Amino acid sequence: MNETPRNEYPRPDFVRDEWITLNGAWNFSFEEEIYDRQIVVPYAFETKLSGIGETDFHDVVWYKRSFSLPESMNHKNILLNFGAVDYICQVWVNDILVKEHIGGQIGFNADITHAVRFDGENIIRVKAIDEHADLEKPRGKQFWESESRSIFYTHTTGIWQSVWLEAVSPNYLKGVYIKPILDERAVKFEYTLEGKKSLSLETVINFKGTFVTRFVVDAQCCRGSFTVSLDQAVLKAWNYFEDLTWSPETPRLFDVVFSVYDGKNVQDVVTSYFGMRKVSVENGIFMLNNRPYFQKLLLDQGYWPDSLMTAPNDDAFVQDIMLVKQMGFNGVRKHQKVEDPRFLFHADRLGLLVWGEIGAAFVYSREYATRMYQEWTGALQRDYNHPSIVAWAPLNESWGIQEIFTNGMQQSHCNAMLYITKSIDDSRPVIDNDGWEHTCGDLLTIHDYESSREILQDRYKSLENILQFAPNGRQMFIQDWKYNGQPIIISEFGGISYQKKTEYGWGYSLAASENDFLERYYAVVDPLLKSSHVQGFCYTQLADVEQETNGLLTYCRKPKADLEAIRKINDGIWKTNSDPIV
Repeated sequence: MNETPRNEYPRPDFVRDEWITLNGAWNFSFEEEIYDRQIVVPYAFETKLSGIGETDFHDVVWYKRSFSLPESMNHKNILLNFGAVDYICQVWVNDILVKEHIGGQIGFNADITHAVRFDGENIIRVKAIDEHADLEKPRGKQFWESESRSIFYTHTTGIWQSVWLEAVSPNYLKGVYIKPILDERAVKFEYTLEGKKSLSLETVINFKGTFVTRFVVDAQCCRGSFTVSLDQAVLKAWNYFEDLTWSPETPRLFDVVFSVYDGKNVQDVVTSYFGMRKVSVENGIFMLNNRPYFQKLLLDQGYWPDSLMTAPNDDAFVQDIMLVKQMGFNGVRKHQKVEDPRFLFHADRLGLLVWGEIGAAFVYSREYATRMYQEWTGALQRDYNHPSIVAWAPLNESWGIQEIFTNGMQQSHCNAMLYITKSIDDSRPVIDNDGWEHTCGDLLTIHDYESSREILQDRYKSLENILQFAPNGRQMFIQDWKYNGQPIIISEFGGISYQKKTEYGWGYSLAASENDFLERYYAVVDPLLKSSHVQGFCYTQLADVEQETNGLLTYCRKPKADLEAIRKINDGIWKTNSDPIV
């Protein structure tokens, strides 16, 4: 491969100019540190794009490569960043252990200044351990058997997101939480600085190239917060809610430049952005920017045929988002995966709602619970600033908590995940256990793969019928919990399999032709659109994945049916050509 793969900046909501990608060819080996192969990072060895493409289990893998620092990075602090390594890893630079990390779905970094040579070659080595049979680790759709089956897919081992270096001064900005406060026309910044105690942080906000405001805070300690009013003269010329808010229809973003100063000397510059948008539940209604908003989502597994969980290139994210919007959907539920920040960046700028999830484990234990808390809180902190994310769904279909209906520890874990989420982010709704067996989440989400239009019409015509429904034979609520007026979202449904050329695969129902598929799609969507109790849905799914052929698109993202017809069905304006499927 001549061009460095995935060479775009990996963390687009917190950008520095001085950085180097470490993606590309690395030396590699299975089990023993002998480096008898090469692999293309950031693709896992199971993928075609890695240059290996073997799917046998190897629970231990090794990586090694060299790098040299440009002269511009001399005498600066060097930060080494990994987007994600599945599952446990150790990192050495010039034989010095610089980092140990557990968790395959979120990134980490290390200050490697003490280990690098500024005037010569450096060697980085990575050992990744990913025990394929460990069902107590958060793993999502990665199957623990040798062949993909049912709803589970090929596993991912080792490095599967970008690796990069960046140079900073000893005084730099470690992170910022950005919270829009729509009703006050303000935005709150919570910052963390590294280095001296007495530094100043300058924040400059622009909108569409027009200066909005500048704010300087003199920081006497490493952490602090400040709130900036956006009700400035430059904004008063616009209708605030109509012209400045973020939504899928109008994804307006404010640009931010953070500059850290030591006296008059610039120490660090970071660029970011935010969207002025508010997500809330008011009197049982899901609201976006203080207005009722009907969510039309697609279940998005985030897999690709040649690269599995890693997007083959940055354009693949854009293609998926544009296809989602072209079909008349306004969002996705990122299913059983903490997605690459590049996807969230494109969702922010192109206008797409996102429900954030994490891959589940499948056996409950204290070890599992501890792992989940650590990795989930990391995902919340990493992705907090993205305006596209409008809900969090840490648990799905009682995976990992299979005995939640009777097991008090598992009930406590479910509620702990919900309240831990709220303790870090109080600005978004949180689903407790997506699909069924709910406790006290902010939304009532239901998984319903019924294909009969008549049955669905009857089921969703009244609140009483909805609450009596037992999805997949499970109770809607467990034990002492009950419905408390939450917005009702059908967060999985459909799953219609339609295969034009292949004979393998499965879905929850089967279409024989394109017209038959559209009829069946109409049959499951129309009752939800017409229900006065349903406030949104999430259709299964965006694209086929391996043996699961219930996508609106093929695995290679080719439409199976006319996209305009799907859009018209989603908009409630499509007319059937025959009697609906029952």
